[in-house]
Amino acid sequence: MKVLAINGSSRKDGNTADMLNLVLGELAKEGCETEHIQLAGNIIAPCRACFACAGKRNCVFGDDIFQELYRKMTEADAIILGSSTYSADVSSTLKAVIERASVVSDTNPGMFRHKVGGAVAVTRRAGAMNTIDTINHFFLNKEMFVAGSTYWNIAYGRLPGEAIKDEEGVANMKNLGQNIAWLLNQMK
Repeated sequence: MKVLAINGSSRKDGNTADMLNLVLGELAKEGCETEHIQLAGNIIAPCRACFACAGKRNCVFGDDIFQELYRKMTEADAIILGSSTYSADVSSTLKAVIERASVVSDTNPGMFRHKVGGAVAVTRRAGAMNTIDTINHFFLNKEMFVAGSTYWNIAYGRLPGEAIKDEEGVANMKNLGQNIAWLLNQMK
């Protein structure tokens, strides 16, 4: 089973990467093929609402990494979207991915149907629930099965390395990975 994690943080190898790596580590233990893509340093343009993607199964604009990213999303059995919390929501880069993926899949129905989704948020203080909601709304609107954990998939930390000290957040991430693996095994 293929699992793709997309890290929407603007900081490469920061707290969000640490949390996604915890989730992926549990999935790897269960024999899943995992890939972690960090969007830091990439600019992804927002959707142009041209609807030229209808029938094409991908965005027609190839001037950023979105086409390759979307291809990997459609090939994955599970997608984990993670983001730092910026202005009480997902990063603008991850929001652009969500918007473009939504339009492509809306004009080509069923591309994410019955995949497993997992949301991960990292925050300094507040706003993480909006981040989780934004990601889960994408999953639910695309007919995906959303995996949860023992509590919200949120970790607290500001500077790199701080979130890994959040014991409850770390436990939730590991449990999320185990729950995604369980769901994928049930779906085989």
